[in-house]
Amino acid sequence: MNSITGTQIPRHRLRNGLEAQKPMFGCFSSLASAWTARIIASCGWDYVIVDCEHGNHDDGDMHDCVNAIAAEGVSPIVRIRAQDSGLIKRALDTGAHGLMVPMVNTPEQAAQIVSWSKFPPMGVRGQGSSFCAMASGITTTEYVKVANSTILTLVQIETPEAIANVDAIAAVPGVDGLFVGPNDLALSLLGYVPAKWTEPEFVAALEAVKEAGRKHNKHIGILAKNGQHARELKNEWGIVGLGSDCKALSTAMKATLDTIKQ
Repeated sequence: MNSITGTQIPRHRLRNGLEAQKPMFGCFSSLASAWTARIIASCGWDYVIVDCEHGNHDDGDMHDCVNAIAAEGVSPIVRIRAQDSGLIKRALDTGAHGLMVPMVNTPEQAAQIVSWSKFPPMGVRGQGSSFCAMASGITTTEYVKVANSTILTLVQIETPEAIANVDAIAAVPGVDGLFVGPNDLALSLLGYVPAKWTEPEFVAALEAVKEAGRKHNKHIGILAKNGQHARELKNEWGIVGLGSDCKALSTAMKATLDTIKQ
């Protein structure tokens, strides 16, 4: 489908699902392989995060993985490695359906990220790539018209400073969602990982994120520990992440060897 209705891009599975108030499940792509990205996307995830922060992707891998994921009808989300206008431009020009930015601690940082990720007059994003419109199945003219209201801008809440400022961060126009990095949050808040998810200060931090999301009508997301945990989280967190290609490969190999050795 090449036409668009209102401000919805039909191919954007994650955003459309969230707006339909469905829980959306995804995983991380850490390996620099378009085929690996396509294999995991074909498993039925709603989105796959191309992890340029902790994964093994360079610029070319990012482009290839985004398009491989999109080809499976799944939303590619690029997590950039730092808050930088050039990185944001490159990530969005691949045709990514959204952007994830780590370690956002203040509303000023959030506002700067929004400015870099939106076309004028809302921001200062430059236009020149043909790839982004192609990956969305629309024309460049259509893409520029609707990108500001359809491309997801997700900021990660991962520190005590971010928790203290989460209400103000959520209030920033153009921030579409708050995504908790539970391991970094636990490390900075508790001094260890993983969290037990019962620590009072950790639980309070998660509640603060949920409250900010409700108050400002922003999507909220988090990384789950396992499948059962994801089932428990899906009623309160619209965006649930679970695992990665690396972990899946390792788990499957170990399980096979364990069976052989029994």
